[in-house]
Amino acid sequence: MGAWEDLRSVRNRTGAVVCGAAAVLIAAGCGGDEDFANDPRPPAPILVTAKVDDQKVAISPGEFGAGLVTFAISNQSDDPVSLTLVGPAPEDNKASSEIPPAGVEEFKVEMAEGDYEINGGERSDAKPAQIAVGPERESSKDQLLLP
Repeated sequence: MGAWEDLRSVRNRTGAVVCGAAAVLIAAGCGGDEDFANDPRPPAPILVTAKVDDQKVAISPGEFGAGLVTFAISNQSDDPVSLTLVGPAPEDNKASSEIPPAGVEEFKVEMAEGDYEINGGERSDAKPAQIAVGPERESSKDQLLLP
């Protein structure tokens, strides 16, 4: 019976060593304060509506924070338009593709902080709108992002 007890003792020690090694590996893999490339997450995109008619360009909301913006544009004029953003720096100037009369389009743009003029492009006589883009919006960390 002495040999069986020695074998059990070896098995128990081996099992304890294996369990201890597994616990160390598990603990090492669960680091809590690591920095990740996507931390903090960028702000969630916002939707801004734009209406261009023969008289003016209307934007809602007229003030928001910097970050990714999706413009939902409705051309209610008699001519094709191109929603054009004129920003505080030349790299902030952007334009949508041409939108036919009674057409709609989405235009996504990363907007920096500053004051912008938004017009209907070269072919439009609509009075431009003014918008103020504030500091970058808060991170979308801990927010449910919907498609």
